Amino acid sequence: QADLAESGGGSVQAGGSLRLSCAGYAYSSNCVGWFRQAPGKEREGVATIDLSTSTTYYDGSVKGRFTISQDNAKKTVFLQMNSLSSDDTAMYYCAAGDCYAATWLKFHGYGQGTQVTVSS
Repeated sequence: QADLAESGGGSVQAGGSLRLSCAGYAYSSNCVGWFRQAPGKEREGVATIDLSTSTTYYDGSVKGRFTISQDNAKKTVFLQMNSLSSDDTAMYYCAAGDCYAATWLKFHGYGQGTQVTVSS
């Protein structure tokens, strides 16, 4: 069972940057990913990293702007978000679980989320 904690959310103007952090995933998890949910919309996957191979996956809407990375020593996964727009406004959640080549197989849990608000 994952005990995930996200941090780093906040308010930023369009074009700005934020870096989210996710810590607390179990050693048994080989995959960590970021999801987001805007009001009135379904939760969507943003980025995933396979901790074993460093294989990454990005949704088309964030490709080239967001970067997911890991710090193995700190057991933390980061999501660097650049060139933010109002479309990126959402609650961002990290999830941990099992995956193969950044394709999810099983979820171990989600964090409580961190709010990202981008003003235009």
